[in-house]
Amino acid sequence: MRTTLKRGIGRGAAANGNGRAVYPPGTISTVTRYRQPPPPERSALSLVRRIIVGTLVVVSSIAIAVAAGSYLYFHQSVAAVVAHTPSVVKASKSLDIPVAHHAAIALVIGYDHRAGDGNSPSRSDTLMLIRADPQTKTISLLSFPRDLGVPIYCGSSTSDASGHVVASFDRINSAYAYCGPKGTLLTVKHLTGLPINYLITVNFHGFKEIVDKIGGIWMDVDRRYYNKNTGAADDNYANINLQPGYQLLSGEQALDFVRFRHTDSDLVRVARQQEFIKAFRVQVARKVSPFELPALVSTITKNIEVGEGGRSLQGNQVIQYALFAAGLPPGHVFQDKVANVQCPPAGACTASTTDVQNAVNQFESPDVETPKAANAAALGKKLKTTTLPPSKVTVTVLNGNGVTSAAANASYMLSTQRGYQTLLPPNQLQADWPTHVFHTKIYWDPAQKGSEAAANALKTLFEPADVERLPRSTALLRLDPGSMVMVILGETFSGTIPPAPVRVVPTHTAPVVRADTSYGKQLLEPYAKKVPFPLETPTVLERSSYPDTLPGDKPSRLYWIDGQGKHKAVRLVFKTGSNAFWGIEETNFPDAPVLTDTSFRHDLGGREFDLYYSGSNLHMVVLRAHDATYWVINTLNDDLSNETMLAIAKGLKPLTSVK
Repeated sequence: MRTTLKRGIGRGAAANGNGRAVYPPGTISTVTRYRQPPPPERSALSLVRRIIVGTLVVVSSIAIAVAAGSYLYFHQSVAAVVAHTPSVVKASKSLDIPVAHHAAIALVIGYDHRAGDGNSPSRSDTLMLIRADPQTKTISLLSFPRDLGVPIYCGSSTSDASGHVVASFDRINSAYAYCGPKGTLLTVKHLTGLPINYLITVNFHGFKEIVDKIGGIWMDVDRRYYNKNTGAADDNYANINLQPGYQLLSGEQALDFVRFRHTDSDLVRVARQQEFIKAFRVQVARKVSPFELPALVSTITKNIEVGEGGRSLQGNQVIQYALFAAGLPPGHVFQDKVANVQCPPAGACTASTTDVQNAVNQFESPDVETPKAANAAALGKKLKTTTLPPSKVTVTVLNGNGVTSAAANASYMLSTQRGYQTLLPPNQLQADWPTHVFHTKIYWDPAQKGSEAAANALKTLFEPADVERLPRSTALLRLDPGSMVMVILGETFSGTIPPAPVRVVPTHTAPVVRADTSYGKQLLEPYAKKVPFPLETPTVLERSSYPDTLPGDKPSRLYWIDGQGKHKAVRLVFKTGSNAFWGIEETNFPDAPVLTDTSFRHDLGGREFDLYYSGSNLHMVVLRAHDATYWVINTLNDDLSNETMLAIAKGLKPLTSVK
């Protein structure tokens, strides 16, 4: 750039210049810009490249802004969910501090205050423990009948984490009325002996809003539910009007369904509540998109509080638990209940201490092998296993975290609690690793058969842990007495291992059925020409079962399953001699959410069936044929044996072939 200055040119011109305080014409400009050598002419490709780069910069800027805003919104939402009412804050002080990478237990309290209750305390209609275990990748549910009679505890002060008895025997849901959520928490802790890390309270108005925000919830309604409250003594219950069959329920309908009790029992209501939790998990994982999360989170924050032992709930915990629940393997949600509960017509229900403790043990130690063992027994097959029993596995534990006696304690627990053969290092060497490690390291010896599977089984006891082939390291080999597996404890080791699962080995039993073609044929024939798929008739029924003919009920139903006139369904309802309801659903709705969680697939008599287990119980069997699906659905409490369910499913025959 070359510049020539001349006085009197430009805006600052004075009277002795050219007399005009304006820019002069370009031809007399004193500045000339030039480039040496001249720039090349721009090509079309260069122009396109500049446009793309500019667009990416703009899009990236928008994405960063949205991400930053979402991050702030998410953390504000999490802060809004954190315990804030005085009663929940008070109760949170009695929670146990959760241990990272280990199972955590939450107590869920669903409460209500009905119109007309005046100033009387709210009632906790729903009490459920939920246990999430990242080591076994399981979720366990344990519900308590609201009328279960137990000692009621309250805290004498905010810092009282143990509490004292205020009623030696009363309904468990009355603990909330005695002293709010803290009373319920202390009562459940004394009843079960379990550490509880989270307290989640939700009001029933919020329950309805949350269900509606996710577009409703797909659930199987086992029978006809109807009541119209006219104020008369025999119908003074909540209104409900639901037809049987798999369907999309609104928030109001879902609440009516899970709270219904007046023509069955509190135990059946517990089963409905657990079914809701399973359906809700599937619905959220399948339906909710990132664009819908803000509205859902906003609804949740208005109606739910979460207290955590030791600190406030963190945003990363919410994300981790959500991803954990969405990614569970099929059959890894376990529904536990207290067995042999006796509920008289009047008064509180009762259960023995042994039955309560058995339910707690099953809840605390879910066995992921249970569905496999139950399925093998139902099919009359011997379960194949590739993992050696602990008694056949030798293990040496080394201290890699610097905690005194950590290796000795871990060896003791592996031996006494899990039955492993633990070996000490040779030549009386100390079981110490020369350097600290963060994650526990588990090495398997390739020269010993079954060692890799044994190492992976041990991994679930020491999560987070890394499993690797035994390296030819001098330092490691000198401490190895020839064990199949070497364990180096890391800094993440908490000092405990999970209790052994409660393993009940099922045995094969004969199905409790009878051959019967008349009822299925009679119920299905009127619909044969009204559906776009061939109907399958049950030719085998549970021995005590007949079509549901209770007053006002219909044993069969034809309906649009998706409510949009696209797919049809037929539902048959059968009632057992003990007044439990099971059903058969036939539909050409291929994307029903419940069908996504298959446990096993088997060829039974030349046709393929999908099997859906809940723990050791076969809850549903599905035949896929003719571009349709045919479901055999157990009762809410899975009263039909696994063998009975398979026999009914195998007995499905084309309607046209049944005489």
